[in-house]
Amino acid sequence: MNERKTPGLADRIYSEILNSIMEGDFKEGDRLMTEHALADRFATSRPTVREALARLRADGIIVTRRGSGTTVGRRPDPDVRRFAPLETLSDIRRCYEFRIVTEAGAAALAAQKADADDLRAIQDAWDQLERVVEAQQGIGAKDDFAFHLAVARASKNQFFITVMSFIEEQVVFSMNLSRNLSLVKTLERQRLVQREHLDVLEAIRDRDAARAAHAMKTHLESALDRMFGN
Repeated sequence: MNERKTPGLADRIYSEILNSIMEGDFKEGDRLMTEHALADRFATSRPTVREALARLRADGIIVTRRGSGTTVGRRPDPDVRRFAPLETLSDIRRCYEFRIVTEAGAAALAAQKADADDLRAIQDAWDQLERVVEAQQGIGAKDDFAFHLAVARASKNQFFITVMSFIEEQVVFSMNLSRNLSLVKTLERQRLVQREHLDVLEAIRDRDAARAAHAMKTHLESALDRMFGN
């Protein structure tokens, strides 16, 4: 077969397989078609199919085991499709993975170095998010980012602040998606997210670096799990 790989073809295969999983055509534990069968279905080569499968595998959506073939590992929240193109999910996951490592460290330093103004800024950001949740008006992604940026600033380390500012667009995009998903769920889910923020704030206020890092890590990992499934 002649190679027909074109820009975006692997993305399309990725999206179509993912959409089939999210539609429920494949349940967790179900086996996918073989690479050869998928190549025939999409009229392309196996390397192109392999590229799409590699992305799904890296995202934890599918799992390949010797002797068992490729099976569905997890099913992302179906509502994701309402707010973001499926091909962006890989980037969203990578952004969260980066933030888990980076922001946990920033929170730990903030617990050690935050001054009164820093604590007030984090509290003010949390209070604004609380007003958004209670009023049930708007998404609050910018306010959510303001909270995380306030924590980074409290670390007194310019590198954390610069990194957060540099990835603001990607972070706000993922926050919009996460908070949109919360809005279509329940008020309790929104309050759960807010409680996670409060855990970070209280740990920093108590000068407990280990607890602050853990609270931030837990918050971001939970956001990732809520989006991509357990």
